[in-house]
Amino acid sequence: MKTDYPERYRILGLKIAYYRKRAGYTQEAFAEKIGRSNNFISQVEGVGTTKGVSLETLFKMAEVLGVPAGELLEEDQRGRIPPSK
Repeated sequence: MKTDYPERYRILGLKIAYYRKRAGYTQEAFAEKIGRSNNFISQVEGVGTTKGVSLETLFKMAEVLGVPAGELLEEDQRGRIPPSK
C-alpha cells in the first residue's frame, strides 16, 4: 500500500502491539477477538508494513483492548509509543 504517512502506520502498529501485549493477548487470540486473521494482525503490527485499518476494525480493537480509539491514533510530538511496563 502506498502512503504519504508510513511513520504514522508504523506508530499505529506499535501502539496496537503494545496494548495487545499489555492486555495479555497473543496475535492469534487478539485476531480471533476482533474477527480478523492472525496474518492481518501481523501485517498491521509489522514494522516494515503499511497495512490499513478500517474505522470499524479500529473501534473493535480499541474496545477489546480497553482503550479509547483515539489513544491508538494519538501520538506525542515525537511520535513515541507508551513506555513498556
